[in-house]
Amino acid sequence: MTPEESLQIIRAELDAGIVLAKCQKCGCMDSTLKHLAAMLPHVGTEEALGLAASVSASRKHMRPVQYACLGCAYCYPAVAQNAFAQAFPALSHAADVDCAFHVRDAGWPPVVGEYFVLDKDRTVAVSTLASITLAEALAQRKPRGLAIVGKTETENIGLDKVIKNIVTSSSLRYLIVAGRDPSGHLPGRTLIALAHHGVDDHGRVISSPGKRPMLRNVSVAEIQAFRTQVHVIDMVGCDSIDEISARVEELSQHVVAPCGCNACGGPAPVSITTVPKMVVTESGDAVKLDKAGYFVIVPLPDKGVIDVEHYAYDTTLLRVIEGASARALYAAIINGGWVTELSHAAYLGKELAKAEFSLRHGCRYVQDGA
Repeated sequence: MTPEESLQIIRAELDAGIVLAKCQKCGCMDSTLKHLAAMLPHVGTEEALGLAASVSASRKHMRPVQYACLGCAYCYPAVAQNAFAQAFPALSHAADVDCAFHVRDAGWPPVVGEYFVLDKDRTVAVSTLASITLAEALAQRKPRGLAIVGKTETENIGLDKVIKNIVTSSSLRYLIVAGRDPSGHLPGRTLIALAHHGVDDHGRVISSPGKRPMLRNVSVAEIQAFRTQVHVIDMVGCDSIDEISARVEELSQHVVAPCGCNACGGPAPVSITTVPKMVVTESGDAVKLDKAGYFVIVPLPDKGVIDVEHYAYDTTLLRVIEGASARALYAAIINGGWVTELSHAAYLGKELAKAEFSLRHGCRYVQDGA
């Protein structure tokens, strides 16, 4: 495929996605548009510059991001990003990656996520990729040998979590990758590629077809331990509970669960890298005085809206903002420049959320003092 043909595919994918409300609020689309807007001018061709202008126009349709990824069966921005990476690999490493996730202080698994732990001493783990109900069904079936089962919807943070949870177990020897592999992100194919090829010097999974297979939260030692410890079993696309359960039980017969000592050949759990965690308690600090004024929030159930009155500190009413949701109201207030202190903005967001809740559920709203 020529670079010009790749640019045509990118344009078609973005044009199809940007008209969808779900894409307009998705972090996948947001990050892809930002990356392409920055990188396309470096391609230098007339077609690339034209697409860069189209991308800039598409960004105007975006709304505030509400989620990082929905795990859609077909992800337009991810497919577009993949096409760009294949056509211009030298420019593909610049993509941003959201790298936030939580690590527990103790217990196994150490990384917080949506999974089911059946028996931490068993030898088989299962990722159901984007097939969330499949994970729950397997947990209810409880095939012999299954230690943990859960989803993996992204090719970066999702894999980071899988790696950390596996290398901290002295028992796991097999990882079955099954279920629906979300188009564009392809975490399943990325897991298979990681097992076969590892990562390059940038932390990118070699030969992965995924959108942004950059592993930023795991060390080289953790990746190597993962590749040494477990056999990755390719059942991508299979959603049969019977077939997966049978494979789990078959694999569980191959290995006697080791104790973790050198005598029985089982590796000891790996110490994983973590980030600092701040534990906060209720603060007695008051909201800082905001030079832009203060707000009085009034839900109006009869109209189904919330009125927000904005006052100067001499009690002069500056304006009234009316809206049906907290998001619409605080977006208007922020865009208007009518709140200038972070503590005041946090307070306002909390109060607007309370007001919206009261409006939706018919309960009384009382504004807290700042």
